[in-house]
Amino acid sequence: DEEYWAKPVPGFGDPAARVAIVGLAPAAHGANRTGRMFTGDRSGDWLYAALHRAGFANQATSIDRSDGLVLHGAWVTSPVKCAPPANKPTPTERATCSAWLERDLELTEASGLRAILCLGAIGWDATLGAARALGWEVPRPKPRFGHGVEVVLGTPEGRSIRLVGCYHVSPHNTYTGRLTPQMLDAVLLSLRS
Repeated sequence: DEEYWAKPVPGFGDPAARVAIVGLAPAAHGANRTGRMFTGDRSGDWLYAALHRAGFANQATSIDRSDGLVLHGAWVTSPVKCAPPANKPTPTERATCSAWLERDLELTEASGLRAILCLGAIGWDATLGAARALGWEVPRPKPRFGHGVEVVLGTPEGRSIRLVGCYHVSPHNTYTGRLTPQMLDAVLLSLRS
């Protein structure tokens, strides 16, 4: 009985974030319902509980747009801004939305971004593409995604930004044990340093 957002979902969090979290796309019945990135579904349950445990969120749950959730030091975004059919964004969708991810990274970098956590290979690849488009130094050959993989990106101003890979918080990964709460916590806590 809730009203659905039915619009592209913008990034969400602290405008002065030191950590950006890049996922895949908003969920049809989560972010599309709440209007906030990665909220209101099982993936969001995992992510926001872990963000709370790591001190990035004021509460462990995110149910609807008026639940009082506030992020501290973190910005959550995605390379695709609308819920894709079958949760599989097309190359056209990724290309169409790429400017928005670039702008999110540009704004968070200007506010002191220190690290980017990529949830899954699509988020990883899109972030590397956005970094290149912004003129950041990206290692060559292109770093391969993996859980816990870390590389350093360089900004034109000479700042270093850590890029860290994490398996996506999708039910496919969490139900099968490919991603455990301990694994997610360890990656998030590493971003606090």
